[in-house]
Amino acid sequence: MTYVVVFDLDGTLVDTPRAIVETFTAAFSSMGIQGQDASAIRATIGLPLERAFSKLMGVPLDDGRVAHGVKQYQVFFKELILPRAGTLIFPGVADGLEALRAQGVALAVATSKFYASADALLKAAGLREHFSMVVGADQVTQPKPNPEMGQVIMQKLGVPAERAVMVGDTTHDLLMARAAGMRSIAVTYGVHSVQELKSSDPTWMADTFDDVLKCIQTGLLQN
Repeated sequence: MTYVVVFDLDGTLVDTPRAIVETFTAAFSSMGIQGQDASAIRATIGLPLERAFSKLMGVPLDDGRVAHGVKQYQVFFKELILPRAGTLIFPGVADGLEALRAQGVALAVATSKFYASADALLKAAGLREHFSMVVGADQVTQPKPNPEMGQVIMQKLGVPAERAVMVGDTTHDLLMARAAGMRSIAVTYGVHSVQELKSSDPTWMADTFDDVLKCIQTGLLQN
């Protein structure tokens, strides 16, 4: 039986948070909405787009402006983020993923992005071939921090929770892992602060992607 490592995408594999803020800002501007605070936008990274727009605009999820904002975001995502994807990969990620695959570890992505956007970003970054599965927010009933994404991945790959680990940069990732019975690695180079990450009681903390690999080697593969 194999092991599975599930990765978040934004802020974990690819350094997209700044570009995401730019994309939100462009979407709001196209809607005639100015003055959105960058820190407020950044704080929504890790949430599905609908929830992010709803929260930032202070309107219900079923408000028509939310759907319009999501549509505009997706347009600017293709213009502002995808062309830069190859330059946004965090140090050590490409080689690290290749090394894990060579060891027979199954790799998956669980992201709050829609599947099409996640798939496009991974392909643009040259990382898609490493992953057996990519699960987006539009493919589950309840996204992170609900455990459904992790459960779907483990069920599909036939791997029990004790042989699975979640790697992410937000409390949403860590809480999902805990609810699914998985261990977790919190990366400190993404969106949430060390203090926020510690509040969700991750199994391990990692300051670099090389540290992530060390945690996987010592904590998962040798058990």
